[in-house]
Amino acid sequence: MKMSTRVAGILAALKEEYPDPTCALHYEKDYELMIAVRLSAQCTDERVNKITPALFSAYPTLESFAEAKVEDVEKLVHSCGFYHHKARDIVAACKDLIERFDCKVPDSMEALLTIPGVGRKTANLLLGDLYKKPAVVCDTHCIRICGKLGMTDGTKDPFKAEQQLWKVLPKEESSDFCHRIVLHGRAVCTARNPQCNHCTLSPYCKSYQTSSSK
Repeated sequence: MKMSTRVAGILAALKEEYPDPTCALHYEKDYELMIAVRLSAQCTDERVNKITPALFSAYPTLESFAEAKVEDVEKLVHSCGFYHHKARDIVAACKDLIERFDCKVPDSMEALLTIPGVGRKTANLLLGDLYKKPAVVCDTHCIRICGKLGMTDGTKDPFKAEQQLWKVLPKEESSDFCHRIVLHGRAVCTARNPQCNHCTLSPYCKSYQTSSSK
């Protein structure tokens, strides 16, 4: 099967299965999404969504975050893990938005990567969700499943996976595809117990085809 045919089939199947590919993180303001994504590192979105209501209530404005004491933020984000680094980055990033970006999350990869705590995964998600720009968010679900599907060479390196996906994904589909693949990874193609016999992507999955032919 040609890669273009495979990708077209994967996109169509995911669209039918997950018609509403929204971000699972809860937010109202652009910087709140930036904060929520930082908290989601090595933590589930479900856990982050339990933390952020109290956090955003305690610090209702960008300025209040920028003026916050790191140790106070730590207490509110403690349960999401790595809270020392996350609290430090949150306060520093909010200061940065005020001082350098006119209180707005910037809309370019180059600018986003200069903000404390923002890597390519976070930057891509912000570009896709806030600005509807092409974006490839290579989280663990995306890396794992795209390797199984043959959309990448199976690399575990997020940057390499991202670059390979840019070559095969239609740019206008890229952001929604990443949200859908996360939903699929949680519901069906789980890491520990993939439901291959009930998977809408099985006709396009190299991993499944290989295992079923044995």
